[in-house]
Amino acid sequence: MDITKQIATELSVRPAQVDAAIKLLDEGNTVPFISRYRKEVTGGLNDEQLRALSERLTYLRNLEEKKATCLASIEEQGLLTEELKKAILEATTQVAVDDLYRPYRPKRRTRATIAKEKGLEPLANIIILQMTDKSLDEEAKAFLNPEKEVNTPEEAIAGACDIIAESISDDADYRTWIREKTFKNGRIISKAKDEKAESVYENYYDYDEAIAKLPGHRILALNRGEKEKILKVSIEAPVDDISNYLQKKVIIRDNANTNQALIATIEDAYTRLIAPSIENEIRGNLTEMAEDGAIKVFGKNLTQLLMQPPIAGRNVLGWDPAFRTGCKIAVVDATGKVLDTTVVYPTAPQNKVEETKKVIKALIKKHNVSLISLGNGTASRESEQIIVDMLKEIPEKVEYIIVNEAGASVYSASKLATEEFPNFDVGQRSATSMARRLQDPLAELVKIDPKSVGVGQYQHDMNQKKLDETLAGVVETCVNAVGVDLNTASASLLEYVSGINKTLAKNIVTYREENGRFNSRAELKKVPKLGPKAFEQCAGFMRISGGKNPLDATAVHPESYDAAKLLLEKLGFDTKDIATGTLKEIHKSIKDIKALSTELGVGEMTLEDIIKELEKPGRDPREDMPKPILKSDVLEMKDLKPGMRLKGTVRNVIDFGAFIDIGVHQDGLVHISQMTDRYIKHPLEVVSVGDIVDVEVLSVDEKKSRIALTMKLGKS
Repeated sequence: MDITKQIATELSVRPAQVDAAIKLLDEGNTVPFISRYRKEVTGGLNDEQLRALSERLTYLRNLEEKKATCLASIEEQGLLTEELKKAILEATTQVAVDDLYRPYRPKRRTRATIAKEKGLEPLANIIILQMTDKSLDEEAKAFLNPEKEVNTPEEAIAGACDIIAESISDDADYRTWIREKTFKNGRIISKAKDEKAESVYENYYDYDEAIAKLPGHRILALNRGEKEKILKVSIEAPVDDISNYLQKKVIIRDNANTNQALIATIEDAYTRLIAPSIENEIRGNLTEMAEDGAIKVFGKNLTQLLMQPPIAGRNVLGWDPAFRTGCKIAVVDATGKVLDTTVVYPTAPQNKVEETKKVIKALIKKHNVSLISLGNGTASRESEQIIVDMLKEIPEKVEYIIVNEAGASVYSASKLATEEFPNFDVGQRSATSMARRLQDPLAELVKIDPKSVGVGQYQHDMNQKKLDETLAGVVETCVNAVGVDLNTASASLLEYVSGINKTLAKNIVTYREENGRFNSRAELKKVPKLGPKAFEQCAGFMRISGGKNPLDATAVHPESYDAAKLLLEKLGFDTKDIATGTLKEIHKSIKDIKALSTELGVGEMTLEDIIKELEKPGRDPREDMPKPILKSDVLEMKDLKPGMRLKGTVRNVIDFGAFIDIGVHQDGLVHISQMTDRYIKHPLEVVSVGDIVDVEVLSVDEKKSRIALTMKLGKS
């Protein structure tokens, strides 16, 4: 197989682009580096294309290795034909290779191999070829052998039929047809193991749906119900169609002496050997497709969550609500530095509301707090009411926002949090995280396992290795798209920078602590174990504000500094003008980008990136994302009425809809059917995590804490 050509076809790009990307990946370059700083080499392949390319490259290389192993094994057995070799070499999936290799794979002793040991293979050939005018009993008598435990004609025929059944099962063409037929026309059936038992799987207690139409979220739900021993799940194949197909293929003559035996053997081959493995394969394929879909959705949700715009320049009070143990409070300044912490007890059983107000008012005044970040966990509703009442009593303009505290408890009890705040308890750390994840969601959320940030679906039922790799790639893409401040970034953030691992991230922080702030990117070369390759990969994503070289505050890579300086000289500027804002429209002065790129010795795409960066140095792509909704009053579930219109924030997107935070402590669901008038395959076509959307209340069920919303305003 031509791997380059195959990937180019799948990604709809040129083979030359794929070849270039493969070479760069094999040389140890990271996806963010290739995407940002090697655009001319790859023809502008982006992060998403490069990650898909890398994944397919790994699969196809493994496939080629598998082919080589199978061919070597068959050749060693002396059974390799040119036709078989061609079929294996042209196979495009591992399943296809497995089907072709099945007859030659070393087997444990089966009923067929035992029958062969008894010398019954010639009898099997007589039956399969239907070349006899005698009855089978008569033919079988020639193969009786008491020493080999073949004592009767029936035993001889049974053994021969076992050989035929295995040969039918091992036929690659038969398996391919049956697999495709079952997937196309089969059905998935689920039954309750105990119909009286109540569970979240009641919708699947008597469930029947076409395999081809089964959506991913239902596949994962069925898998989970089966794993928890609540459901019994099976596949109902089009058995009659399969039986007719096999009979037409296997029975080549109308021979009364052999047909009955062959029909029984075909049924045995299918029910005993083919059906169970095909069912397992289809269930496995369905699960893999569902997982891939869910992982893709998870990745997109995580991207939107991490790329939420930071609320900069404000001192924030983080409020981690609770009942018995009190509400933990932490105040952080605009840089995230903790200024104060305390615990208040406004909720049951203490109910010290007035005392709490007094403490919070004092903190607001003392630290110039203008924003409160309230976690949405236990006692959040009660805390919000207290906050709203208090804000009406103070002269300062203070707003609040309810943040999703998913993962906060995981972070608070982690080794990382202990190292960051050794003198804090878990509550103080959690309150600090509440405040910081509002100031800079990306910098704070990278400290938490991506599976714990509350934007997934069935994440614990998936292939964990694949999920972890995908989510790590998402975080890496986001961190490098934004860039990091080399003098303030935590080790948790630095380890996601291109070319930087956990060890190098810690070494950078240690070097900073021992030697003071970095004054230039070049100083990174002094960090222990950070060699030339790592520097090349990471330098463009590191930012230094107020350093020796103004270019260090931009996304211009050090390898392009000379070109950037020469460009500025040609336009009548120098690097000192970068921070002044006088370069905002320098692109208007450039008449011929192609000629200029040749003169400066850089590619056109690189030059365009340099120009954009000089015009707006260190631009944060998160600026284009929807801003969070800040609040100053409270809304409760009992206040909601059908027809009420509200603004909400998309918290999570799943296969069948999206959960919207409308400020009542219970996210409302917009079902996929209520998103738009046009047909959509997935909610991600309409919304993303972090979007601010207009919704209308359809129904409210306070008892079940369910809110149904629609985005089809005025059409409910």
